[in-house]
Amino acid sequence: MQMSSAHNRNVVTLVIQHKVRAQALAHYETWLQRAVTTARQQPGHLDVNVIRPQDGGRHFTTVVRFADAAQLQAWVNSAERQALVGEVLPLLEDGDHTQVHDDPEFWFTPPSQGTAQPPRWKQALLTYLVICPMTLVIPSLLAPLFARYPGLGGPISGNLIVNLFVILPVVFYIMPWVTRRCAAWLRR
Repeated sequence: MQMSSAHNRNVVTLVIQHKVRAQALAHYETWLQRAVTTARQQPGHLDVNVIRPQDGGRHFTTVVRFADAAQLQAWVNSAERQALVGEVLPLLEDGDHTQVHDDPEFWFTPPSQGTAQPPRWKQALLTYLVICPMTLVIPSLLAPLFARYPGLGGPISGNLIVNLFVILPVVFYIMPWVTRRCAAWLRR
């Protein structure tokens, strides 16, 4: 994974996706706690969020943010992270999948370069207020589909379908709309 030096002063986000073997979930949770603690100690580390699967799912997404691309690259290439990845691979079905996003904020990009980012607590509150209702409503809306086609409502397939119907509207429609409506509050 190479990142251009043109983005060295921007916040970068590393998204890590793991599908954990069913029999390895407890071991994975222990490993994950250690990996998160280690990442937090790295130079330039800003925050980390773990999105755990619901209802018996096994797909974990970890979002790690660094102050700039060089510091993220140093973490990715570090012996510590390489050892952690080597340790976790036997617990995973599909390996260690990573993606780098070099845009400072997925939803909260300011209108111009000179504008400061909104406070993190406002970003978190707004995200919570959008995603929480979606995670309550979407499963109820999909319940008739899962009742009619039980194979779709299994622990993995049901979770994937629910997440699809939450994430796509949130990313493409709801969050852009909400952030435009709340722009003045976000900048205060």
